Amino acid sequence: MLHQRRAAADAVSKQLFEAEDALDIALAAVAGLAMTMPTARKEANLSVLYAQEAFEGATETLAHLTRARRTIIDTHKALAVAQEQLGLKRYATGTGNDKPTTPPPTGVYQTAAPQPAGVYLTEVKAA
Repeated sequence: MLHQRRAAADAVSKQLFEAEDALDIALAAVAGLAMTMPTARKEANLSVLYAQEAFEGATETLAHLTRARRTIIDTHKALAVAQEQLGLKRYATGTGNDKPTTPPPTGVYQTAAPQPAGVYLTEVKAA
């Protein structure tokens, strides 16, 4: 029974880490696109009126991927709880990457309610 639980934990953790890596790769690619578009426009001596909707689409995609990254982090935390509930707390299935020992600060910046296009940030004062 313990062997089956460990095998299941291995399979799930492998997929989880692949999903986390895929999101980071996608985030980096879309961030690169959003960064390149205005620079390329400027270097081509084009008006800012060109491709504004495309730029907004890239930044909106970046916001969606950022929210997806937060969701996969929440999934990771929930799976860690399940791992402990199954008696596998001491059974390491990770990648060996360091994890923070304390939770990251929250409430610094928070994404506002979804908007039709673009990225909108709202500053939230820490208590």
